[in-house]
Amino acid sequence: MIVSVLFVSYALVLGAEIVGDKTFYTLGTLATRYRLRPIFWGSALAFMLKMLAAVVLGSAIAKLPSILVAALSAGTFFTIALVLWFKKPELDPVPVSATRSSLKIAAAAFAGIFFSEWGDVGQLAAATLAARYRLPSVVWAGAVLAMTTKGILAITLGASLRSRIPRELFRYATFSICLAMGVLAVFRIDL
Repeated sequence: MIVSVLFVSYALVLGAEIVGDKTFYTLGTLATRYRLRPIFWGSALAFMLKMLAAVVLGSAIAKLPSILVAALSAGTFFTIALVLWFKKPELDPVPVSATRSSLKIAAAAFAGIFFSEWGDVGQLAAATLAARYRLPSVVWAGAVLAMTTKGILAITLGASLRSRIPRELFRYATFSICLAMGVLAVFRIDL
């Protein structure tokens, strides 16, 4: 029973999260600029905490006012867009390994994941599974594994784009994506 609940949790959360998700864009974008290991650890911690909240709070997450969820997501994306817009362009590309400390990179990955998309489909799936099977630690483990799998896919894709897209072009593209995601969050439209 435990193995099947773990598998169901993993498959359902990964399936719910993998297509067109904002987390995918967030991690992929970070991976184009920064070292991958701190991005992984920062996002993994955020995934663990968000899925813990989903499992522990279960139905309470689904009952949060949608306007609050939309405001938090929109605020996060608009803030990222503003930071990108006003950031001075780097004249000489800095090697990826020397751009920032591991702690700052991990903190950026954590914040990008933790402070956006509360009450999303993956969390609701985890909360529902925890309520149904009454095995919250097993559901949590399956959900975290699913989210980490998604994170690894996003980081890998972002790292592969690093050498193919000019930095300045990518900066404007990222700004545009964050702006669009913020607008979608304001109108509570999911991708």
